[in-house]
Amino acid sequence: MNLENLKIIVTGGAQGMGRHFAQQLVSAGAHVAIGDVNESGLAEVIEATKANQKGTLHARRLDVSSEADIASFVAWAHAAMGGLNGLINNAGILRDALLVKKDRETGAVKTLSKDQWDAVIGVNLTGATLMTRDVVAKMVETNQRPGVIVNLSSIARHGNRGQSNYTAAKAALAANTVTWSKEFATFGIRVGAVAPGMVETPMTQGMNQKARDALVSAIPVGRVGVPEDIWLAVKFVIECDYFNGRCIDVDGGLSM
Repeated sequence: MNLENLKIIVTGGAQGMGRHFAQQLVSAGAHVAIGDVNESGLAEVIEATKANQKGTLHARRLDVSSEADIASFVAWAHAAMGGLNGLINNAGILRDALLVKKDRETGAVKTLSKDQWDAVIGVNLTGATLMTRDVVAKMVETNQRPGVIVNLSSIARHGNRGQSNYTAAKAALAANTVTWSKEFATFGIRVGAVAPGMVETPMTQGMNQKARDALVSAIPVGRVGVPEDIWLAVKFVIECDYFNGRCIDVDGGLSM
């Protein structure tokens, strides 16, 4: 698909990778609808994109953990852009903790709370799944083809200490990329996934510095990724009409 022909939703579009994806798409001539719970961030993206805008950019609050919010947003985006043929499932959160931990000094046992589990699954997996469901339903309903879905997975899907919730969500999203590519083929809709390693975003900037330093030292290319690194992979998934049902790791060679 050509970028200038896209009418695409980007979740988590107020900052980090989602913001970068939206700006790159608009500068290429795409019509983009961004959603995020960070409304001030959405306004900033709109303002920052005005100077380099070949396409159009629309923004509205979106909580992907809310089924009603998703349904309303998809209907709004379709109307605002005059159609819909793409989705980038980028919204995500972290609530890292060991599943079971014993304090070295007190001997107290701490566990990952159900709230920590539910929050990450709700946004990173359930939210992405319902966004995909409603966007594809709208495309099928309006006989829109071709279409493309890009899921943001993570190399954490291979397993990473302290991320049971995040790993479960991102592994499931990568697996469902295959499932959905098979289910949606009859509708002319491709599904691909991109799995970033450590990328410089507001989310990763909040990491424990010791853990961050250890992770960076293990990256063969010797640096943290930037949103542009991930955009190049997302752009490939969108543009290559023969790419379907696969996940691309973009991690600088890091293996968790």
